[in-house]
Amino acid sequence: MKVLAIIDKLKQNQSVFKALLEEKKEEEYLWRPQPDKWNLLEIVCHLLDEEILDFRARTKHTLDKPSILPDPIDPEGWVVKHDYAAKDYYKTLENFLEERTKTIAWLKTQINTNWSNSYIHPELGSLTAKQFLNNWLAHDYLHIRQINRYHFEYFQSGADTDLEYAGNW
Repeated sequence: MKVLAIIDKLKQNQSVFKALLEEKKEEEYLWRPQPDKWNLLEIVCHLLDEEILDFRARTKHTLDKPSILPDPIDPEGWVVKHDYAAKDYYKTLENFLEERTKTIAWLKTQINTNWSNSYIHPELGSLTAKQFLNNWLAHDYLHIRQINRYHFEYFQSGADTDLEYAGNW
């Protein structure tokens, strides 16, 4: 897929995330499908951190300084380190959507850059800026799927009838 098409999909996903995540009650965004699964607040915090600290930072780093290994990241550890549980759901969602707008604007200035720039990751080998862009979009889709599953399971947990007629999840 061409760079501009990926940028357009990232922009479209901004609207998808907004529609999937806005207007939630506290009981809904703090509910957990299982004790070891993230709630919506944690998912939104993760999306914000990934937008700024992972995908945008790593894509920019690979485009600007491909010969230098970027600083390591710890997305799983950020849940505690960045104190996701204390974050305001709506402010975090707003920040994520604003950061996605900044991302789209920045990416549009990079369309004709060298997307084959790469660095050597100690475990994953050569990673190009284009790989980061592609994986950014894939990451969106993984979390859209996760959020849809969350909505289904939340609804299912409080449904007062059997939901088998709807079909298998």
